[in-house]
Amino acid sequence: MIKEIIGKKIGMTQIFDQEGKLIGVSVIEVEPVCLLEKVDYPTKKAVKIGCFKIDEKKVKKPQLGYFNKLGVKYYKMIKEVPYDIDQELPLKKEIGVEIFQEGELVDVTANTKGKGFQGGVKRYNWRGQPRTHGSMTHRRIGSAGASTYPARIVKGHRMPGHTGNKKCTIKNLKIIKVDKENNLLLIRGSLPGGTNSIVSIRKIKK
Repeated sequence: MIKEIIGKKIGMTQIFDQEGKLIGVSVIEVEPVCLLEKVDYPTKKAVKIGCFKIDEKKVKKPQLGYFNKLGVKYYKMIKEVPYDIDQELPLKKEIGVEIFQEGELVDVTANTKGKGFQGGVKRYNWRGQPRTHGSMTHRRIGSAGASTYPARIVKGHRMPGHTGNKKCTIKNLKIIKVDKENNLLLIRGSLPGGTNSIVSIRKIKK
């Protein structure tokens, strides 16, 4: 069976666990994906999956021919994911949240929220400069380059710039509940990304 699947983050809520403790969980909607075909490389073995069904009018012509050749429905996204070589794959069939079990640990990858251009205080939690005695450089970066050697700004120096919208992976998150009827996964804790962002749920390597 495949070891990774794509879903959509809905938001967060609270539920009671088996011990009666209130915990925060992230809700992910996992629409059933279609196993398209195997793609075996010299270094790894993978399978292509189609995610998020769409109408034929929204499919580009090269992808339209690909789906028609396989004789499957149309999907918005195609992704290669690893699979368990010890099990047979039901190609051209759809599978969903049933590949996971309650209590299982997973790694979740998604893009973080984009914050746009931010200053150093917001971006890196700088303390800032003195705010008394007529100082007018409270949140500025101050001097950045050395006057002698190397007489330039060293590469990698923390400065104001674009914040967020980067790929982030949170590891070892526990699946609290698997709702097969509604295609939902409830994962303990918060996940990167905003509402309706695309997330990748991957089984951890044992």
